[in-house]
Amino acid sequence: MPESVTRWIGQHAHRLSSAGPEGPLTDLRPLADVVCDAEVVALGAATRQSRELSVLAHRMLRFLVEELGFRTLALEGDDASRVGLDTYIGTGAGDPRPMLAGARSFWRTEEMLDVVHWMRSFNRRHPDDPVRFAETVRAPRGRVPPSVTLAEIEWSLAEDTIRWQERTADRIVYWGGLGHTADSRPRTGSPSSPPVPHRTAGSHLREHFGAGYVSIGLTFHHGTLPYAVPAPPADFADTVLGTAGPGSYLLDLRAEAPATVRTWLDTPTRTRLIGPFYDAADDSAFHLAGGSLTDWFDAVVHTQEVTAARSLSRPNDS
Repeated sequence: MPESVTRWIGQHAHRLSSAGPEGPLTDLRPLADVVCDAEVVALGAATRQSRELSVLAHRMLRFLVEELGFRTLALEGDDASRVGLDTYIGTGAGDPRPMLAGARSFWRTEEMLDVVHWMRSFNRRHPDDPVRFAETVRAPRGRVPPSVTLAEIEWSLAEDTIRWQERTADRIVYWGGLGHTADSRPRTGSPSSPPVPHRTAGSHLREHFGAGYVSIGLTFHHGTLPYAVPAPPADFADTVLGTAGPGSYLLDLRAEAPATVRTWLDTPTRTRLIGPFYDAADDSAFHLAGGSLTDWFDAVVHTQEVTAARSLSRPNDS
């Protein structure tokens, strides 16, 4: 890797605060230049099990809502109305803790509860201009039938978002997994079976919205989730992104760059992609491949070290 790449990353990385989700948002102002006039901004995390990536996504959601006028959160993986969260943020009825306890596993975290509480707080302060959850009509709920293909799942995720935007004209924050939000044709990276090429939801959203779809990848270098995750293999993009130093930063991949840097950004690579199941002994198998950083993302928010998200405690445990 040319030294010019690490130098360029260091020069263009916008350092992000490690403060909690309710902290000041001034460090996120460069995000406005990345988003511009986008109708859908995707926050795709390399893992849904990290506290740091969840807090960063929460802070970006706050910035996009409070500073740029986004009003819908498309929260990937379950149906907010099914568990009652849409009613709670709109009216305050019910208790969101047991609601989240009945949702899919990657929603059952204290970090996600913080998001729901913030949405309710925003709506109390802005009753005439509330933030809301996107409705999921076609997205699969619960266990996916064996007859449903990966391609059908990805299309249903995209179609729900497209239909909601057409219906409401809201600017939408789509918060999900990096393997769904990246603009990838094809997506690969299945450690337990041969890779299955298919278009991602991000690919469909890019095709529909064009430049109105902005893809932001939340990547990381190493850390401790429910299990230890070592430093990535040398040929992973995360290894190079880690050269910018400790902490977290925002990097606009569309920023002006010399030819050597542009070549690195545009060359096919691999990046971490860790779902509910992971085997450190086979770490390199857990990845996204089939494209380059600039194919997949408009920007990355990279974190050097992550820790595990906090499992949602029961009401009498909190």
